[in-house]
Amino acid sequence: MPIDPERALAAEPRSAEISWDHKDVQLYHLGLGAGVPATDPDELRYTFESRLHVLPSFATVAGAGKGIAGGLTGPGLDIDLTSVLHGGQTVRLHRPIPPVGTAVSATRVVGAYDKGKAAVLVLRTEASDPDGPLWTNESQIFVRGEGGFGGDRGPSVRTGLPDRDPDKTVEKPVREDQALLYRLSGDLNPLHADPGFAALAGFDRPILHGLCSYGMTLKAVVDTLLGGEVARVRSYTTRFAGIVFPGETLRIRMWAGDGRVQVAVTAAERDDAPVLADTVVEHA
Repeated sequence: MPIDPERALAAEPRSAEISWDHKDVQLYHLGLGAGVPATDPDELRYTFESRLHVLPSFATVAGAGKGIAGGLTGPGLDIDLTSVLHGGQTVRLHRPIPPVGTAVSATRVVGAYDKGKAAVLVLRTEASDPDGPLWTNESQIFVRGEGGFGGDRGPSVRTGLPDRDPDKTVEKPVREDQALLYRLSGDLNPLHADPGFAALAGFDRPILHGLCSYGMTLKAVVDTLLGGEVARVRSYTTRFAGIVFPGETLRIRMWAGDGRVQVAVTAAERDDAPVLADTVVEHA
């Protein structure tokens, strides 16, 4: 059987040493569309090494995103990666991510759920450096065709939006070349670059990485409601609800609350088709 839940859940964490420097951070930020206008002091905090701070969602690509890929190849798992979809993502920050660093990343399966026609794996990655814990990632991964093993269906969490107009709405254009730039941070899936491969997957052109939309959204929240202070972010969670094509515009609606911001992200040109849902940024 391709997925053996008992073996997968009992397996020891898969560990790897990861490292990054300011160039990795700058490339990631540029892949999210940072640097416009190029001389804006607020944008230079994302793009210029002498002022650099690190957007917390960088945790999803640090070390070229080895956590997710490594977690899908452990004991009890024999998965065709073409059947994998990223269903949701959470990053929890234990302290600000330094612009230059080395850490040990340990990934394990902490949930295996049976959705009938698909399985859902929950991968948890803990990253620590010599000063202690840095971040915890949790990725919800749908594996098509691998359900039916008789397991628990798992939780179904939905976050209702406030019954009022959003406090802020911003629109962020996705450049035509944005997926080509973002993929250099580690996700080289040809779905985001090769029209022929995208056609095989059922799309008329390559699509943007979900984690690029994820990072763009967090940047918008930080810049709009958190005074540009990345260190205020405590956690950030979302459910990937739909796709984005390069050249489209993300419409990002935000509702500020007590220590949290709820967010809804849609594709403006496609009648506000959902992109990110159940999205919450918790902050200081």
